[in-house]
Amino acid sequence: MPKARLTREQIAERAALELPDGAYVNLGWGIPNLIAAYVPKDVVVYFHSENGILGMGPRAKAGEEDYDLVDAMKVPVTLVPGAAYFSQVDAHVMTRGGHLDICILGGLQVSERGDLANWRVPGAKGAGGIGGAMDISVGAEKLIVTMEHNSKDGQRKIVTACSYPLTAIECVNTIITDLAVIDVTTDGLVLREVAPGFTPEEVQEQTEPKLRCSENVPEMALRTK
Repeated sequence: MPKARLTREQIAERAALELPDGAYVNLGWGIPNLIAAYVPKDVVVYFHSENGILGMGPRAKAGEEDYDLVDAMKVPVTLVPGAAYFSQVDAHVMTRGGHLDICILGGLQVSERGDLANWRVPGAKGAGGIGGAMDISVGAEKLIVTMEHNSKDGQRKIVTACSYPLTAIECVNTIITDLAVIDVTTDGLVLREVAPGFTPEEVQEQTEPKLRCSENVPEMALRTK
């Protein structure tokens, strides 16, 4: 019987631990959009939305939604004290101008060089445009990608070279999946942590490029197991 991988919520929980106190952070669609709910209580993070919000809090609870206050996915959210509103023009100036400490995006493929493909599957019907992901990818001081390690049909998503249309080249710093935490370095991909119950060898089997790692790779730190 296959081992249980991390859920999307657990990937988001682990990604939240990468956020330092006082950071300005943009969250992309999908798994990244779940991260605000898992920021440790002793850490203050200022989440940025392309809609024109700085100081976005977690998603609104049922019955407390304000549909004039939504994130980029049109999901009702909350605000933290001191939050600010501004135009989408100013919001994109922030993403393009290097004013955000960390951006977290979803991914379809990440190469061993840190190239990112996250907006289109070749041949897919109804595929949208690249949107702001291109600007976010190259404008962030640090880019983290959160995604499942494999596609629904089992294909590897961490690859030697991306075969999908690129979002940006050599932009990814860290990859967090349902199997591992992997850092992109000039010397290749470094396996930093593995999901509970998995070994580095099992992660390597699901990863196309060679992973570098120490003798003892720790398991991911998670509150919800």
